[in-house]
Amino acid sequence: MKWTLPNILTLSRLIAAPAVAIMFLYFSRPLADWLALILFLTAAATDWLDGYLARKWKQESKMGAMLDPIADKAMVVIALMVIVGYSDVYWTPWLVLPATVILFREVFVSGLREFLGDTAGTLKVTKLAKWKTTAQMVAIAVLFSRGIFEHHFGMGSFGMDADLVNQILMGEVEDVNGLRGYFHATIWSGRIGLWLLWIAGLLTLITGWDYFRKAQPHLKEDNS
Repeated sequence: MKWTLPNILTLSRLIAAPAVAIMFLYFSRPLADWLALILFLTAAATDWLDGYLARKWKQESKMGAMLDPIADKAMVVIALMVIVGYSDVYWTPWLVLPATVILFREVFVSGLREFLGDTAGTLKVTKLAKWKTTAQMVAIAVLFSRGIFEHHFGMGSFGMDADLVNQILMGEVEDVNGLRGYFHATIWSGRIGLWLLWIAGLLTLITGWDYFRKAQPHLKEDNS
């Protein structure tokens, strides 16, 4: 492996993927959420930067081309696992389905590429697939931010039960220390992140089917 800057950035993104989960083992929340979000955003930025630098400096390599999609998939899969694992009972059921679709597609397409071997070039990354990856990255970042809002300003932090929080949100009781805005931020960051994840799940399904369709000529039985 050539130790060019683009390859180093790609390798650092690959290492950052499990580090996102490790943050929750060694740090309490919301510090773990902050560190995971910073790691994730930094890794997402290098996803664009390493490819740009490799093309600009003519430093594209086979190792970089191999590691880049692996790093992307590892980051998305591990981040989704962490988000679903640490979400509360209200959000988890709504997160599980799009997360399952995304994980299934990544495994399916990876297996398809491995089976096709030398002909895997048929499954070139499309513009829609790039939009899919972008939607996944943005959704995950927003959902991490929800964890930060929830643990900085959530009901548990102030010893409030759900009924009191709802009364503050509805204006039925006096706002306590200006918390209404924080509660709204927590709720809306969760909703926006969830909507984006469902959009990413839909795009994931479409691109997965597109890859399967393109692979069909190479999957036909040879009856000759």
